[in-house]
Parts: sequence; structure tokens; C-alpha cells
Amino acid sequence: MGEIKTIGVLTSGGDAPGMNPAIRAVVRSAIYYGMNVKGVRHGYNGLINDDIVDLNLRSVSEIIHRGGTMLYTARSKEFMTEEGQQKAYETCVKHGIDALVVIGGDGSFRGCQAISKKGIKTIGIPGTIDNDIACSDYTIGYDTALNTAMEMIDKLRDTTQSHERCSVVEVMGRHAGYLAINTGIATGALCTLIPEKEFDIERDIIGRIQETQKQGKKNFIILVAEGVGKVFDIANYIEMRTGIETRATVLGHVQRGGSPSMRDRVTAAEMAVEAVELLNNGVYNRVIGMHDNKVVNYDIDEALQMKKELDPHLVSIANIISI
Repeated sequence: MGEIKTIGVLTSGGDAPGMNPAIRAVVRSAIYYGMNVKGVRHGYNGLINDDIVDLNLRSVSEIIHRGGTMLYTARSKEFMTEEGQQKAYETCVKHGIDALVVIGGDGSFRGCQAISKKGIKTIGIPGTIDNDIACSDYTIGYDTALNTAMEMIDKLRDTTQSHERCSVVEVMGRHAGYLAINTGIATGALCTLIPEKEFDIERDIIGRIQETQKQGKKNFIILVAEGVGKVFDIANYIEMRTGIETRATVLGHVQRGGSPSMRDRVTAAEMAVEAVELLNNGVYNRVIGMHDNKVVNYDIDEALQMKKELDPHLVSIANIISI
């Protein structure tokens, strides 16, 4: 066993399916290596407000199949202040927490970066349905969210086809189009609008609808990432220009919920065990990632400076087959 005696684990930011399996794997692997584990509830707010619970083998039983996070989550404005960070540090000292494992996104990792400067060792695990963590090809929760969106749109397609309508569907992804572009390909959307790519409504939507109408198509799915927005305006414009009955649907937070898929459960286990083993070996202030289906890790400062771009080949595929 290394110098770490007690690990704190928390989930921060938006919840993602697979957070519970990650918590479970952190706890069980830490105990395997002879460490104690404290659960921090409600994200960084829990550190500020001393909302700490003991975790053991049995307290994380029966959570591997559950969505959400048993530790709850939040976004903390107070933690962004020096005073809030000092309170969090003092809570760690009070409970003997030598290191924190934080499951979340970029904002959560910036929290890791801040408290590490006060002397608390940290490891970040990427958990977000947006798959927008630059240092990782894959983030926990992404696969489940994709399958949820696909299932919902498949159901919506049935009524869209029955009424010969056009459906404009908004999926999550405020700054990143990974969820939208992959869901668009999987559901056969005629057009997918993403934040990374400008669009022309006449060329990219109206023109494509009219072209496919000539080929006998009578129902249409238009997919819109949350960051593009204006789904109701887009739906109204389509109906006005084409005469096709058009409805807008916002899938919303349903995409965050549900039992995590096998991929998310296995990835959560891989990343969580890697996090604990790094700490046990005296390596800290890192962010875990996946590259070429292998677990990797980066210095937290380096990880937060990295940029991630949407694969243009996926955009090309969507355009080629959505006709």
C-alpha cells in the first residue's frame, strides 16, 4: 500500500449513466488495496458543507445497474471562490481524506486542479453523456445516452411515418455534436445540425426535403443538437416552406437516465480501478482517459489544455447516407 490511507469519491456536474458503477469500482478497488473510502455527497458542495459518509463493500452493493449517482451531484458556484476551496480543503483534512477521485466533466476537473493546489491529491474520471472530454476518446455515460436517444427517436419515427410528418428532434449537446451526429446516423435522420458546423436552413433542410420528396419520401427526421437550439422555430419554418405537418420534440433529460449499458459499466470499472491504482502507486493529479480502447492518463494541467474535434468523417457519412 502507498501513502494514501483514505480516498474521497464524488460525482460532479451533470449526471451520467455509469457513475454508480464507477463509484462501486472505486470503493471496492480502494478496499482491495487497504484504503478507507469516504463518499462526498452533492459534488463539491458536499466538501464545503461537510456532507461526508463512510463507504464500504456493502454500501455500494446493488447500484451497478442503476442510473444517476448514489452520491448525488451538483454544480457549485461557491467552490469557484477561494473561500469555498479553503472550506473544501478543511473538510478533507477533518476527515483524513488524502486524495479525491472525481467523476465528471471539464468543470469537475478544474475543481480537481484547484484543490490539488492546496495539497489534496486528485484523479479525474470522465463521466458525461456529451463525450466532450478532450483527453479521452470515450466518456462514461455516452453509450447509454446514445441508445436512449436512438430508442426514443425510433418510437417517434413510428408516428412520424404514420402521419407522413416531419419531426424536428433536439438531443443534448450544448457545445459538442457527438451525441447528435451519431444518433442521426443511427436513426437515419435526413439532416443533423451540430454546434461545430454552420448550416443553411434552405440548403441543408428545405432543399434536402424537396429532393427526397421527388424520390418518394414522405416522412422526415431532422436532428438538432441542443447547442444549435430553436427547434420550434425550425419546425415552424419547415411547415411554412413545405406544407408538411411538422412537430418539434425535445428529448431533454431523459437522455441522462436509465440503467447503464454494458460498455458504460465495463468502462467505469476500467477507469475507476486505474484511478485507485495510480493513487496506490503514488501517482496523482491526473485525468483518466481512453485512447484506442486502452486506459490512459494525463497530467491534469495537460488534460485541461487539450482540444477535441468532431470526426469530419462522421459528418460526411451522415450526409452521404441520409438521402
